Amino acid sequence: MKSITLLYQNLPRHINPMAFSIGPFPVAWYSLMYLVAFATVYFLLRWRIKKKESDFSPDTITNFLFYNVAGVVLGGRLGYVLFYDLAYYLRHPLEIISPFNSAGDFIGIYGMSYHGGLLGVLIASFIFVKKRKINFRKLADFVVPAVPAGYFFGRIGNFFNLEIYGKATTKIWGMYFSADFFWELRHPTQLYEAFLEGILLFAILWPLRNNKYLRGNLFPLYLIGYGLVRFPIEFLRDTSVLKGMQFDFIDVPITLSQIFCLAMVFAGAFLFLYNKKTS
Repeated sequence: MKSITLLYQNLPRHINPMAFSIGPFPVAWYSLMYLVAFATVYFLLRWRIKKKESDFSPDTITNFLFYNVAGVVLGGRLGYVLFYDLAYYLRHPLEIISPFNSAGDFIGIYGMSYHGGLLGVLIASFIFVKKRKINFRKLADFVVPAVPAGYFFGRIGNFFNLEIYGKATTKIWGMYFSADFFWELRHPTQLYEAFLEGILLFAILWPLRNNKYLRGNLFPLYLIGYGLVRFPIEFLRDTSVLKGMQFDFIDVPITLSQIFCLAMVFAGAFLFLYNKKTS
């Protein structure tokens, strides 16, 4: 039993964040997991179309996801720059889009913000529905139940990238991460998020996808659900690297991400009640 525990706790030590190289350029598991995430959402939506759960065409969904890939990447990147490390990028503006760091090493585009990505997706979606003259609520009802399945693979990508691990812990399910200078057991918060934001949220939203009483309200429910499951995990995240991004609220330290999560919950509740009132 002890040997199994040690194997589990040291699992990150045996992970190489780079899957393979194309010439001099390494390809990270993190990037591949993003592709798997989008592919998973795409095939779930295609399955819904095949089952006659929607009258959207495959071409419409394919183009919509292309818009959203751009929204996720641009919004996620700019959100990270603006929310978490603006001072650094004001000094090194080229690194916002450059895959090379100031030393000339190839590191890819490092640093993405979920909430920035969400804003990017919303902007891309509104542009898409206006251009195609599609009802936003109808499209959101169709797409949203599949989205958490993609989050699962995205968070697994964070785990393979050996990043955003949690605070030190004495719990047996803690793990050792090679980037940790103090070499302590840490909460594998990437795996917590993969379960809560991915599996749990999918298990809640997917069965509701054809519920006629929730028509037009799956997006608000998604905002509420994601905000609620993400908020407590932030207490376990190692936020020491997020300088200036922590605040005290009634003597309880909270992060900027938690503030955004609360905003999601309140926005979701407002939209839900508004939709019910106007439907």
